Amino acid sequence: MILLSLPLCYTETVDVYWDVVSLTLNRDGYITRSTYGVNGKSPIPPVYINRGDTLALHVHNSLDEPTGVHFHGMFQENTPYYDGSDMVTQCGIPAGANFTYYVTPDQEGTYWIHSHYHHQNSDGLRTPFVIRDSSPIAEYDDDILFSVEDWYPVEFAERMKIILSPGVSFPPPPEYPLGLINGYNGNDTQPIHFEPGKKYRIRVVNIGTTEWFKFSLPGHKMQIIEVEGERTVPYDVGGVDVGPGQRYSMLVEAKDTDDFNYIYNATLYADFIAQAPGMNPRYYFGSVEYKKCAPVKSPAVTDDSDIDGTKDINLRPYDEEPLFEPVTKSIVFNFTTKVLSDNITHAMLGDHPYSQVSVPTIYTALTMGDLATNPDVYGPQTQAQIVDYNDIVEIDLRATAPLDHTFHLHGHKFQIVEYGPAPNAPASKAENITVRRVNGPPIKRDTLTVRAWEYIKVRFRANNPGVWMFHCHMDVHFYMGLAVTFVEAPLELQKKITVPDALNQLCISQGIKTYGNGAGNEGLNMTGLPAMPT
Repeated sequence: MILLSLPLCYTETVDVYWDVVSLTLNRDGYITRSTYGVNGKSPIPPVYINRGDTLALHVHNSLDEPTGVHFHGMFQENTPYYDGSDMVTQCGIPAGANFTYYVTPDQEGTYWIHSHYHHQNSDGLRTPFVIRDSSPIAEYDDDILFSVEDWYPVEFAERMKIILSPGVSFPPPPEYPLGLINGYNGNDTQPIHFEPGKKYRIRVVNIGTTEWFKFSLPGHKMQIIEVEGERTVPYDVGGVDVGPGQRYSMLVEAKDTDDFNYIYNATLYADFIAQAPGMNPRYYFGSVEYKKCAPVKSPAVTDDSDIDGTKDINLRPYDEEPLFEPVTKSIVFNFTTKVLSDNITHAMLGDHPYSQVSVPTIYTALTMGDLATNPDVYGPQTQAQIVDYNDIVEIDLRATAPLDHTFHLHGHKFQIVEYGPAPNAPASKAENITVRRVNGPPIKRDTLTVRAWEYIKVRFRANNPGVWMFHCHMDVHFYMGLAVTFVEAPLELQKKITVPDALNQLCISQGIKTYGNGAGNEGLNMTGLPAMPT
């Protein structure tokens, strides 16, 4: 546990060394399977730095395939090339190669680090990342981290072979993962220890890929004090609902005596697959220990129906930043799944499913001059959205199917503005969905939840020139194409950014161009790009 009661008055470079390896382990107590790890270990230890420190993450790739690392929630201001998105901001780190990421965030709070290469994060290449506050967000005595994740019995590639086979209908038959807490079966987690009269910061990070967790601590008062690096006005809750990629910090006050021990609950669930006793939902319980062998005061509670992740619209930012306005660019995304000409079901936000092109998109933005403001230069696969410097962008996301999603925007936080029924929602669904609009300064976060048949409106200010992915953080949907690329202020980017040569060499060593349009050609000549299914 980390004590964070005093201001931090110095900065330094924190060197972290990762030798990325493939391992065969049993992490859930049932199935032995291959997983990714670091330095011979899985789960990967969390990374901690202080605000203002520089994290130097030295990566050696001992795999037989490329890899890469994304710092989820980091703005990467002036260093968008360290965002880690494969074929968007970099080429993968080749097998046997070394690369160092430098991250100096003027940010604080709860984040995570994961691979952004071919969904290696789904198979374990992921860990929490905590930036300690420069001044206390609240008075507390200790800091306790819960890393929660879903864990499937087979590797991601095997799952996708089935889902993306020609002629297979979507959604596929339900899969029921197990839940891990701090890397191991949720029911095998060690007790957390409370002392009477003390206050604790509880961080919950969902580093999973598909399912949600509801976390609660019955018998204790909980207040949300941070959402994804954003300080909040303290908000009383009975628990938090945490989707893939999302994070919360709660302030919890211990009891006055150590007469009893208590139980915390972490429920793994997915509303969009069939319920099955013992599998969906899965209930995990752990001990809150005040005194060894003391009787347990509170029973395990499984009625958590009042915990709803979309109630984040009720939260208020501590800094009281007002709603961004006026809106200068409005974008509507309808989530759709469709069988295309290749007889495979794809997922789309626009006209085409997202897929990679031949040149990392950041290089196209940097080398195509004025053409960089033309979305066609990036190739239709990228679904490029061009936004001007300081645009106020409003995104209207519509879940036009009976599927929940979480979406993550790289390089930014967005303001949560409004929820309501999607325009095409069946009447029987729409009548149960209330329109909820922000009233006052809106909360900001980098990963949102949108429920089946709902829409959500969010806004961000385009003041961070770069190339930023916006994608579903449920890896199956992302792999199916549910993503777009925001190319933000490309002409400003050309003035400000020079990509370090070490990043250029990652591409050159693999025969990948660092210039040209999405196909690596001049102008709008896209010869060489694979044909898109229609």
